[in-house]
Amino acid sequence: MKKRGPIITAFGIVLVIISLSIAVSAIPTSVTGPGDLFVSSLFEDMFDEISNEIQIMPDDSAYFSYTTYSSDVPILWGIQIIDYHAGDELSITISNIFGDDYGTFVQDEPILFEALQISQSDTLNLEIHNIGTRDVTVVTMFSEDPENSESFTNPDSPVMNMVLPLMISGFLLILGIIVSIIGVIVILVDLKNNYDNKRNY
Repeated sequence: MKKRGPIITAFGIVLVIISLSIAVSAIPTSVTGPGDLFVSSLFEDMFDEISNEIQIMPDDSAYFSYTTYSSDVPILWGIQIIDYHAGDELSITISNIFGDDYGTFVQDEPILFEALQISQSDTLNLEIHNIGTRDVTVVTMFSEDPENSESFTNPDSPVMNMVLPLMISGFLLILGIIVSIIGVIVILVDLKNNYDNKRNY
């Protein structure tokens, strides 16, 4: 039996292991478990303002405000449900101090990020309504003109030091899986050919 299939498969598995090692090394040492995986902490330098954690009971609401200081720039806002469980759901309504409506968003995942285009300096008011069935703890994040944030323009920023390795890790993971699948296919083809050859004899 030819050895090319097992060799290709083993190479793919090695790539997967390397990708996972890179991902683990990119995560800060302060993250010791799922409860420590706070986006606001991992990407702290990316945000201009991060709220304190607040607990919202079912059918209750919490309110957050953020004042922009620039005109005609995108505002990235996000909400993370800490210790998310299936069935947790929020309804987020955004308006300004003049009562203008920026839209209503439904969040049924651990993290929600959306961007708004703000034409002038404004104060955004977020009403976060818990439409789920259990108490949830949330944290909000705001970033003004995130594309020009120092977190992305400075190659030595903590965000870039983590994002780049994670991108490489993701690429190697996909490549490793593809190579492993190819290796398995080669093994099956070689087995079939070997079986056919034996039948011919």
